[in-house]
Amino acid sequence: MKRNPVKAALKAGQPQVGTWLSCGDLYATRVMARVGFPWLTVDLEHSPIDISQASALFGAIAEAGCVPLARVPRGTHENIKRVLDGGAHGIVVPMVNTVEEAKVAIAAAKYPPTGNRSIGGGLAALNYDSTAGDYFKHANDEIAVILQTESPEGVQNAEAIYSLPGVDAIFVGPNDLTAQMRGPDGIDPSPAELEEMLQRVLAAGKKVGTPVGLHVQTIEQVKQRIEEGWQFIAIGSELRFMTLEAQKIVTGLNLKKATDLARY
Repeated sequence: MKRNPVKAALKAGQPQVGTWLSCGDLYATRVMARVGFPWLTVDLEHSPIDISQASALFGAIAEAGCVPLARVPRGTHENIKRVLDGGAHGIVVPMVNTVEEAKVAIAAAKYPPTGNRSIGGGLAALNYDSTAGDYFKHANDEIAVILQTESPEGVQNAEAIYSLPGVDAIFVGPNDLTAQMRGPDGIDPSPAELEEMLQRVLAAGKKVGTPVGLHVQTIEQVKQRIEEGWQFIAIGSELRFMTLEAQKIVTGLNLKKATDLARY
């Protein structure tokens, strides 16, 4: 059975930079899987991608030698089981605010006796070039569990969550964290306040030895964050790459004013 090189690299302290897939298109995914990113995350939380589409994308990514990850809509047993049975090599779980929520997600990703993932199906084994039997035996060692910290409550509970057995990395979505930090007046936190919260996440990860990462938009930001010690980093998305390049062309040709269609 194939190893999960992204999980192994994170454990070894090596930064891993990938991107998000939001369009759900098989052709685009096959191309993106060959660009050179070590991992690609199929976003089932904020994109109209169903489990059948996602499973096809996982297979296309894996066959290209890239690691397919899935961001689930919520950290429930059903959501996690379905994407892993569909062939994802890891999960990204949004809005993990408490130790209890983290434990539910971790257990759903692990077969007994470590967790409570049910055994069945053979599709996932294909993406590991494995038999179903070998997959059931070794999947617990290779599935990556990545939990998202996206609220002040999550940051408050960071050390307790990050130190749980089975957590392979932490990922911050700055947009959601910003929204969750808004006061009763609806005003966003200042850049300095957001950065202070991000640095608390980084410090907690370093203290307990769990890799942490976040979503950024530029190469300069990737380099800055790696220098600070962040490891699991997403830059943009295939939707954003397409949109930005199209906007450059529209602007360069003095056509109709370009519209910003994708933040990431």
